Amino acid sequence: MSAQQQFQAQPTDIILSSAPKAGTTWLKSLLFATITRASYDDSTSPLFSKSSHECVPFMELDHAHFHTHRDLGVPVLSTHLPYSSLPKSVVDCGCKIVYVCRDPKDLFVSLYHFVVRFLGTQNTQLVGLDEALELLCKGECFYGPYWEHVLGYWKASQEHPDKILFFKYEAMMDDTVFIC
Repeated sequence: MSAQQQFQAQPTDIILSSAPKAGTTWLKSLLFATITRASYDDSTSPLFSKSSHECVPFMELDHAHFHTHRDLGVPVLSTHLPYSSLPKSVVDCGCKIVYVCRDPKDLFVSLYHFVVRFLGTQNTQLVGLDEALELLCKGECFYGPYWEHVLGYWKASQEHPDKILFFKYEAMMDDTVFIC
């Protein structure tokens, strides 16, 4: 909620959006490397010493420090927020949005293993695979129902193709040379 109220997007910002486990980390690395390619040579890129999540912060977690990234010439921020929950300034200012979706079956498997690894360190009762799938199918998951998340950005990309790039994780896998 804080990001929605306080974050002020600029027209030069690039917002990377995806549902959790849909290719966020890979796309963060690609965007950061592309945008900063003139600033670093291959041996000095921060991607060799930091995670892509440190190089491209999450709007929900790090919006208060984003001005520092802009000042360094890295106007990229990521989010898992549905399109309908984006801060008004993101929708209205004309900044670019890059959205990646993933085959729901593959997303589910990746998300399930991620959650099991995380919760396993928290001494928390783990949910079984069948129950987790049922929750996903009901739309009871992080950031709301998966299909609503995807469709929100899909519809927005159809209305604003000059502002929103919508593509599939599987297309990135099939043609990594084009993506790079």
